[in-house]
Amino acid sequence: MQQKQYSVFSLPVIVGALGFFVDVFDLLLFNIIRKPSLKSLGLDENSIDTTGEFILNIQMLGLVVGGILWGMLGDKKGRLKVLFGSILLYSVATIANGFVQDATTYTWLRFIAGLGLAGELGASITLTSEILPKEKRGLAATIIATTGVLGTVTAFYVNDYFNNWRLCYFIGGGMGLLLLLLRVSIKESGMYHNVKNEQVQLGNFWMFLNNKDRFFRYIRSILIGLPVWYAIGVLVSFSNKFGKGMGIENVDPGRAVLYQYAGLALGDLSAGILSNIIKSRRKALFIFYGIAALFMVLYFMQHNGSLQGMYWICCGLGFGSGISVLYISMSAEQFGTNLRATATTSIPNFVRGGLVLISLLFQWIRSLKGMDYVTAGWIVGIIVMGIATTAVIFTKETFGKDLDFIEK
Repeated sequence: MQQKQYSVFSLPVIVGALGFFVDVFDLLLFNIIRKPSLKSLGLDENSIDTTGEFILNIQMLGLVVGGILWGMLGDKKGRLKVLFGSILLYSVATIANGFVQDATTYTWLRFIAGLGLAGELGASITLTSEILPKEKRGLAATIIATTGVLGTVTAFYVNDYFNNWRLCYFIGGGMGLLLLLLRVSIKESGMYHNVKNEQVQLGNFWMFLNNKDRFFRYIRSILIGLPVWYAIGVLVSFSNKFGKGMGIENVDPGRAVLYQYAGLALGDLSAGILSNIIKSRRKALFIFYGIAALFMVLYFMQHNGSLQGMYWICCGLGFGSGISVLYISMSAEQFGTNLRATATTSIPNFVRGGLVLISLLFQWIRSLKGMDYVTAGWIVGIIVMGIATTAVIFTKETFGKDLDFIEK
């Protein structure tokens, strides 16, 4: 099949960007409305923290499971079918979140929403990577990632304006259903059609485990993205508790998330453009790791600091964590067409799901004798940054790589 040439502002890119916008709106909405929603369900202050952390981990588990399932379907059945199916599932689950009356139902619905949310980004990046010229696919990913993270900023203001957490879920799910109308006019990747007609294994997840080189490519791709969710899921989501431990009172986690995602949008935009200018994903990653590490140090030096200072440092953390466009592009570029959707869809969700392991590590270190909340936080940060940096060192450059190949 003849591959049509698309521009970075073509309909598939625009719809992918809007899709990720809704995806992030729905995914991070729980972080923003966690406290008021659980409080309205009758939980006390201590239960809000413990239950909120548990629901967040269950949601991330849904992302991991969904990432594998939708990724395999994307290679076996096509990229577009994953986009339709995932949007429908997370939209319905998100609307249902607005009707919950107890924490158990809330938890299950966030798991189902996580399953659905897992398919959106990977399928969009896989599709646009295969239909755009190799020198433009990174810019397309930048547009998608930057537009996407603005979904959290929008979620904050929607919650701030309506001050009704149930209505916020209805709005998020409704936007997802509207997206289905835009998907109708998008066509499947010609590169995928060509491979589908060949006698090759499509979407076989076992292939990531039965080959040493491919296995380590896959694991490194996941480890590279861990600093993003350490910053989001630990430092910013629980900035109120860190703030209290450092003498900063009345930190609003929702506002901290807003500041971080404003920085994240600018960071993703800058990282994508930078990698295109210097023609290197790896070099851009090292630069942004350095920025993230700087703001992590500043975060833990805030003893008796100001409330506004905390928010601006969260913004800086967001900017330094703006590497999603890089590691997701690298995920698409490292694997053949017969495994590309499986890799590109599952890797970002394993990164998101990595928050569960980071949280467990954080909890374990906190439980050690003489360990306080803040100290445990920076110890986890050192471990996460060390692992991610090592992964990048052993990863090959993928900028400009020809994607018309298969995994055998």
